[in-house]
Parts: sequence; structure tokens; C-alpha cells
Amino acid sequence: MLAIPLERSQSTIFFSATLLPMDYFTKLLTGTADYPKRIFPSPFPVENVNLLIHNGISTKYAQRADSYDAIASAIESICDAHVGNYLVFFPSYAYLTAVFDRLKEILPERQLLVQERGMTEATRESFLAQFSASNQETLVGLAVMGGIFGEGIDLVGERLIGAVVVGVGVPQVCLENDLIKDYFDHQNVSGFAYAYQYPGFNRVLQATGRVIRTETDRGIIVLIDDHFTHARYRNLFPSHWQGYQVVRNTSEMKDKLARFWSRDQDDAGSI
Repeated sequence: MLAIPLERSQSTIFFSATLLPMDYFTKLLTGTADYPKRIFPSPFPVENVNLLIHNGISTKYAQRADSYDAIASAIESICDAHVGNYLVFFPSYAYLTAVFDRLKEILPERQLLVQERGMTEATRESFLAQFSASNQETLVGLAVMGGIFGEGIDLVGERLIGAVVVGVGVPQVCLENDLIKDYFDHQNVSGFAYAYQYPGFNRVLQATGRVIRTETDRGIIVLIDDHFTHARYRNLFPSHWQGYQVVRNTSEMKDKLARFWSRDQDDAGSI
């Protein structure tokens, strides 16, 4: 908490593309949500991204084993819709590994990259270098939300045309997070939201932010989990997400993706 240092300064500015929800971060950083704050709209054209919420798959912990095949099938359909480079983010290595085992059966293994534990700087650079704008076939990178590829990387233009986020990013239940939950419950705010929901959603925002990096980038974002259609999550969406579309199955998703990517061909034909 920075409340005491802030009192010694005349002014301090915090800024980030993922300081949402604002009251949550203001309270964590300063101890109160009363400081002046401002949310600016995205500078990028909203029509350059196709945001889909696939609510026909549940990623609840108790149901995860039943979701592996469905998620692998959804990823295959996303790749079939348009050749390009994609990143798929999972809430854990265990989830990633389970889906990877199924993807190997339906996609060529040379098209799959997997984030490994404890990657060195060299192996990280090698991973990112394979996301080339000149790739002639689809590349799918599998990564963990909140990890080294979930923030702070710039894959501009054709180097990345899509991100898939599996689940709402809720951290694992542990003593530390439960202590945070209990603390905020006693502050008369939602302890679950502060300890689990908000940090998880911040991971989602960071992951999806890898797709549109410049004003000319175009791409797709697919959020897989029925929780994203619940009000407690929709209320956290940034303003540039308000054009999202909900799909209930892979067939509907394929149709929406085909319509979006066909605009590229229409635009190219009109030049």
C-alpha cells in the first residue's frame, strides 16, 4: 500500500491499460478508492477486433476433465477459419497439458508451441521468434495466463491474429488468497472479488491485449467460459468490449469468424 508515500508527494500518476476495475486498483495501491481517476477509451478502431464469448463450455474445476475435447475442437475450428498465428491461454499448466494432448491428435504437432516451466531468456525469445508474419501455415502457441507471454510482448500485425482465453483466470485457492479474502470481507467489500475475481480478470485483460497493438492490427479474441456472460463479469468489461458476440457452440463460432475474416477479402478486392 502506497498511502503514506503518496501523502508526501504533491501528485502521483498511475497508468496502465489493465488497471480495471479502477476502484479495485485504487484501493489496493492507495488504501482508498476516493482519489481522482479517469478511464480513457481505446485508441484503436473497435471494428478491427472480433470478440466472441463461447458460453457453451464450462471450465469449472470440477468439470474441467469434461471440457478438454470441446476446447481442443474449438481451437481447431478457430485455426480452420483463417491461417495465422494464435496464442491460447490457460489457467494452469495442467489444463494446458491436457488440451495439448488432444490437440496433437487433430492438428499437426509442428504447428503447436508450448510454454514450458522455467523458460530461459533464450528459450522465450525462440518461442516468440516463431510467430513470424511470413508463416505459411497456422501456428498455435499454448501459454499460461499471468505468465511470461500474457503481458509485455508485442507481436504486431500478422505476427499474431488471435488470442483464445480459456476460463476467467481465477487464481488457485490458497492460504494467502483466503487471507486477502477475509481481510476485504471485514472491510465490507466482496472478499472473493478482491482476492480471486478481479486478479483473474486482470489476467484475462492482459492476455487479450496481445492481439491489437497498433491502429492497423486486425484480429480475433475468443473467451471460452460461460462465466463471461454473467453480469458480475460483463460489468468489468472495458468500453471497447461492448460489441462482443455470444456463441453457444462451435458451429455458431465458425460462422462469426468466417464473416469477420471475409471482410479482409472484401477489403482486398476493393483496393
